[in-house]
Amino acid sequence: MRFAVAQSGGPTCAINASLVGIFTAAAEMSNKVQNSNKIEVFGVFNGVQGLLEEHFVDLSQALADPEDVDLLRKTPSTALGSCRFRMPSAEQDDSLYHKIHHILQKNAIDAFFYIGGNDSMDTVAKLSAWLEKQGSPIRVIGVPKTIDNDLVGTDHTPGFGSAAKYVAMTMQEVVRDSSVYRVPSVTICEIMGRDAGWLTASTCLLRSNGEVAPHLIYLPESDFSVAQFIRDVKKAMESHRSVICAVSEGITLDGCDYRSGANDAFGHAYLSGIGRFLEDLVRKEIGCKVRSIELNVMQRCAAHLASAADLEESEGAGRYAVQLALEGLSGQMVTLQRDTGSEEYRIAYSHMPAASAANVTRTFPAAWINSSGNDVTEEATAYFLPLIQGEVLPTMRNGMPVHFRFAT
Repeated sequence: MRFAVAQSGGPTCAINASLVGIFTAAAEMSNKVQNSNKIEVFGVFNGVQGLLEEHFVDLSQALADPEDVDLLRKTPSTALGSCRFRMPSAEQDDSLYHKIHHILQKNAIDAFFYIGGNDSMDTVAKLSAWLEKQGSPIRVIGVPKTIDNDLVGTDHTPGFGSAAKYVAMTMQEVVRDSSVYRVPSVTICEIMGRDAGWLTASTCLLRSNGEVAPHLIYLPESDFSVAQFIRDVKKAMESHRSVICAVSEGITLDGCDYRSGANDAFGHAYLSGIGRFLEDLVRKEIGCKVRSIELNVMQRCAAHLASAADLEESEGAGRYAVQLALEGLSGQMVTLQRDTGSEEYRIAYSHMPAASAANVTRTFPAAWINSSGNDVTEEATAYFLPLIQGEVLPTMRNGMPVHFRFAT
């Protein structure tokens, strides 16, 4: 058998762990069978775009050294590269589908694994449905990833735990930095999250270690009022000399537009600037010392603060995807299911149709947002806490982390 695996969408700390899971699961199964039934695994550079260009790498050769496998597991971002490529509707034009099918057949690929988020599951759903209509035995399996944690049908997504750990620890350091002066101040931290506030909400984790910050948390799921924001900040300043605000990049302002107007291939707006907008607003309306901090892309690939639980589960998701393919399933997305009936945190792997997760956003629960819309409840902290457990020690050289890189 031959497998092909590609990565798509925004990078994370854990997406390569899923790649490792697919590779190692296939290698282990190959060792149990005769030579004629061995499983070969090929990486595809730059997602579907690379597939169309037949840009493959034989992973058995590239990862022949076990130390490279371990290094890849701990390396952030997409080692195979990525893309943001929207598959057209097969009903309108299926020429691209025919080309992909020809390439997969030409290279004797039995199963194609796509590691990605909402938009990548759109590709999995469309391609698998078209192949099935053609009577093709080629299977297509989706492996979830996204720091936004906004995929439906899964308790959480691989990559989110590490991003939440980085955001919480960075916010804690911001708290320490901002508290050294006696001058009243406001610090606004802009955190990723286009349509869902999971990552911004995870800043509540600081309270697990006795912090009171962040004092205000604003998510896209709540109505945001500029006037109410100023009132919230003024009230917080009555009790705290240094006020820390966590703000999602995707909040919608009443009557104000701070966005660039540009969109990606899937029609998603490029977001940035809410922190600076609110900084200027506080300076104008309150007049105190104020700064905004945009954590930006560091939230995605801070492997030096990766969650061990996240990498372990991400690798497990890749391994489970191989099991689904060997069972003959296609058009499925791997899911992580939390055992809510146990006092101990436990996760089981399952699956659902990728079509059900494609282009759908799982928003932060309204029940976990306080009545004022400026904070989250203790239920949120309990949900987040298991996802950031454990540390991953990077491989170091010359005082710096070493990352795995494929020769392209």
